[in-house]
Amino acid sequence: MTIEGKAENFTESEESEDSEEEPVREEVRMQYVLYMILFFIIYYISWIGPSFILISYFVIIFRTYFLDAPTFLAIFTELNPLLALFLMPLVLILAYLVRMFFIGLSTRIIWGITEKISPSKSGIIPRNIKSKAADFYHIRSFVLKYGKSIFTKGALPWLSKWFYNFVKSAKIGKGTTIEESLVNDKFMTVGKNCYFGVNSSLSSHVVEGIFGNISYFEVKAGDNVTFAAFNSLGPGTEVHDNSFLLPLASVQKHVTIGKEGEKNFGYYFGMPARKIFKKKINEFIGLSPEQLEINENMEEYLSQIKEKKLKSKEKKSKKNKEEKVKESQETTESNEEEHKVEEPIDINSLTKEDLAIDFTTSSAISRVNLKFLAVYFPIFWLSGLLVAMFWYENTRWLNLTTVFFLPVALFAMIYIFVFAVLFFSKLFLIFLNLLHQPREGVFIAEIGDKDYEFWMMRTELKKIALWFFRNTPLPWLDVIAFRWFGIRMDFTSHLNDAWCDAEFVDFGRNCLVGQGATVMSSMVVGKYLIIKRVIFDDFVLVGGQSTIAPGTIIEHDGFIGALSTTTYNQVLEPEWIYFGIPAIKLKKNKYGSTRRDVITRRSVDDETKVEEITEVHVDEDKRKFVKTGDSEE
Repeated sequence: MTIEGKAENFTESEESEDSEEEPVREEVRMQYVLYMILFFIIYYISWIGPSFILISYFVIIFRTYFLDAPTFLAIFTELNPLLALFLMPLVLILAYLVRMFFIGLSTRIIWGITEKISPSKSGIIPRNIKSKAADFYHIRSFVLKYGKSIFTKGALPWLSKWFYNFVKSAKIGKGTTIEESLVNDKFMTVGKNCYFGVNSSLSSHVVEGIFGNISYFEVKAGDNVTFAAFNSLGPGTEVHDNSFLLPLASVQKHVTIGKEGEKNFGYYFGMPARKIFKKKINEFIGLSPEQLEINENMEEYLSQIKEKKLKSKEKKSKKNKEEKVKESQETTESNEEEHKVEEPIDINSLTKEDLAIDFTTSSAISRVNLKFLAVYFPIFWLSGLLVAMFWYENTRWLNLTTVFFLPVALFAMIYIFVFAVLFFSKLFLIFLNLLHQPREGVFIAEIGDKDYEFWMMRTELKKIALWFFRNTPLPWLDVIAFRWFGIRMDFTSHLNDAWCDAEFVDFGRNCLVGQGATVMSSMVVGKYLIIKRVIFDDFVLVGGQSTIAPGTIIEHDGFIGALSTTTYNQVLEPEWIYFGIPAIKLKKNKYGSTRRDVITRRSVDDETKVEEITEVHVDEDKRKFVKTGDSEE
């Protein structure tokens, strides 16, 4: 339903209609107990089948025929030991595939139950008011995390498409390829033969402030759509057939790209994306107009070639034998001329300059990294020793009980190792800090500067522990590692698949850092190392794929939009939304004081805007706290 006139009147009087009363601000309470229960259900079910396969094979076949072979020579000369050995990799692969299937199956069952209780629907979910829709939105997001991590980071990442389709969190057509990405997981419909380049994301949700809205709208892409790389599309975006987005081409919410039923390719570039002409494409990718025409109308081009071949055959059949002989002679001569091989290059004539490749790198970084190989060995050895002791005690007697407790044992071993790595890394870090205390400032980035050398050592030491935490079944537990390394942060704040430096960063309460964002308290610029504390006050939100530079201060209720970048020592004022590269003030962060049921749809091709009414998902008894057109009347 279009409400252009009504929405315009609201926009004109928006400032005067700011709520005199403070809007409701109920903090989001993550249901960690429920999340953990659901996680362990998925985790446990996923390991029962593989546990039975592995232990049965080990006890019945591998130990009997291989480990208990009468002599060492018999292992390689008798058939049964050889088969037991050669079948082991196949059994491991089978167990891996069985586990992947059961992860998908258990996730699908839980996902289906939540959809029956509170179905996924396009609309606005207020984040400052607790509701059933918000609770189940967070539950579904969490339930999907474990399977998504296992599939995308596993040995067969291309199976992630099967996982999303099987769970029914998304619909992805045949022939579609999805490269590495942090998003592309739920509430989206993608057609056939599409390509998602590295870090291209179709985001069905955007969090607009800690106490703002969750814009949750289905994202749609037609057939033969290409996202080259690093493309970002907001909720409610529709990309029609045969659209080609060049690298970094991105749009915000409720944008239409291409036209329905259009056969020719539409090329888009920029932030925000705009349609470009063939001349620009030629400059960008170096293709001639003729080649672009062939690419856009490949089927017609192939049919034309077939027709030409048929016509030429008909003409040849009418000619007599003598003409055919002459033609064949002519064609062979022309083919010989076309396929003449160029003279080989004289290798002896090449100089050193011709063969030289510039691999100039920072020798300082490489030298410090080599030093730290010596530190990793004792950390891994001591941590692995604890795991080995646990595994020995747990598997001294293999029986049916071992099968049922194997998932728990594996989970325990993972976290024994990870926490041991964290503990021993911290011990080495304490020793380093006694030798040289970390400090803020600008330093020379070269060997001989103590601040630079010890910064590199601290970074490498922390990196390994954080890497292990981020690749465990519960990657959000990296908050523990950050706190252990001295970051001021509590469990009300969250890093969603984001990178954050492990020193000189302070988080307030209820801060949220979006997917793919980068928080840097240090960076090397030219020959200088800059280290400056980054401070987030309470209720700060950093959009996905944003970059926070050293020295940035975001004051309370600040919000920096997706794909934005702050500058060195930039201060973002309280209760303001910032956006851009570099980030600039966009508008006041008004939370729930503005109307929530109005969205603006934009067309990239026509450059038109239409405002529409959308649904606001909130419990009936709390609708009075949400400002909509109905509440105005």
